[in-house]
Amino acid sequence: MTYEIMLVSILFIGISFLVSAILKSRFKVYSKIPLQARLTGREVAEKMLRESGIYDVKVVSVEGFLTDHYNPLTKTVNLSPEVYNNYSVASAAIAAHECGHAVQHADAYSWLMLRSRMVPVVQFTSNIVNWVLLIGLVMARSGNTTLLLIGIIMMAATVLFSVVTLPVEFDASRRALAWLGNTNVTNRDEYPKAKNALTWAAMTYVVAALASVVTLIQYIMIFLGGRRE
Repeated sequence: MTYEIMLVSILFIGISFLVSAILKSRFKVYSKIPLQARLTGREVAEKMLRESGIYDVKVVSVEGFLTDHYNPLTKTVNLSPEVYNNYSVASAAIAAHECGHAVQHADAYSWLMLRSRMVPVVQFTSNIVNWVLLIGLVMARSGNTTLLLIGIIMMAATVLFSVVTLPVEFDASRRALAWLGNTNVTNRDEYPKAKNALTWAAMTYVVAALASVVTLIQYIMIFLGGRRE
């Protein structure tokens, strides 16, 4: 079963790499298509926040490639330089998506609130869960499955976090696309490209969630098998 976990992990790593590669290729293509509205990512974000009635969130630039995110603690929409400074279809889509999270926060969107409450627990468990599971697997061979069970419970928290992330990300994209279409920031030709970019971005979260669920199930099967023995 341990080898099966490794094989499944390798499989999902491959799928994740493929989806990530497609996302990056889409971003590069769409980042070269100028937005007819001539708004940079920063201007798109500021416009969406303003039109959503949000005035206490700042739009800032952060280093890195595709490092864009919304931070509810500092109330900042953080955009990578490629998004912050450029006026392209990709920049508009990503900036609007991150503002979608800010709108969720302002609306106290239930899934986002749940996800935020889970962050401290997940930050703690994610640092040690792999070691707990590894030692638990070794101990399970001698019939002691207690530590393995603890590792499974800790892993379940991170899996739940991945699953809860899905509606948060999909809803942020839904809000972003609705705003982009309703305000004509993207025209008839640009809108499908923005939607495609956000779809592939969402797929990275789907693959991560599936991988974590499958791996958790395999550890549970090892635990049950150890107890039967």
